[in-house]
Amino acid sequence: MPPVKVWQRLLKGMVLAIAIALVAVPTSAWAASSAAIRAFDDAEVTRQDYSGQSLIQAEFASVRLKGVSFREADLRGAVFNGVDLRGADFEGADFTDGIAYVSDLRNVNFRNANLTSAMLLQSELQGSDVTGADFSFAVLSKQQITALCTTASGTNPKTGADTRESLGCPD
Repeated sequence: MPPVKVWQRLLKGMVLAIAIALVAVPTSAWAASSAAIRAFDDAEVTRQDYSGQSLIQAEFASVRLKGVSFREADLRGAVFNGVDLRGADFEGADFTDGIAYVSDLRNVNFRNANLTSAMLLQSELQGSDVTGADFSFAVLSKQQITALCTTASGTNPKTGADTRESLGCPD
């Protein structure tokens, strides 16, 4: 057999082996694909009370949730992208590893909420009540931290974290 044909067969065999490996063995990226995540859009967001609900990795994009209750909800890994949450109630909610990007969180009740490792970038938080909230390892802008530190107080009842300490407020 000519050497070119041997290399072609070897190459085809390697490509086939790689293709089989990729199809037969799921990767962690596939396991966390957005197909497994519940997304909420304008047509679906009619419920005004998500209290106590399991909304793990739920996605809310460009919707109005003004004044909605997420009290005691499990929002671990949830995403709020461009969402109007003014006056919403997150009291006691678990928003660990959550993302609120370019969202309006003004006058939100975050009392005793767990926001550990949450990312709250480019979101408005003025007037929000963070008494007893845990912001350990959360990502916030310096402006957001400075504003929240003016009224921050208390200790989170579930994690035991001091709110001011978790925000990195000056003494």
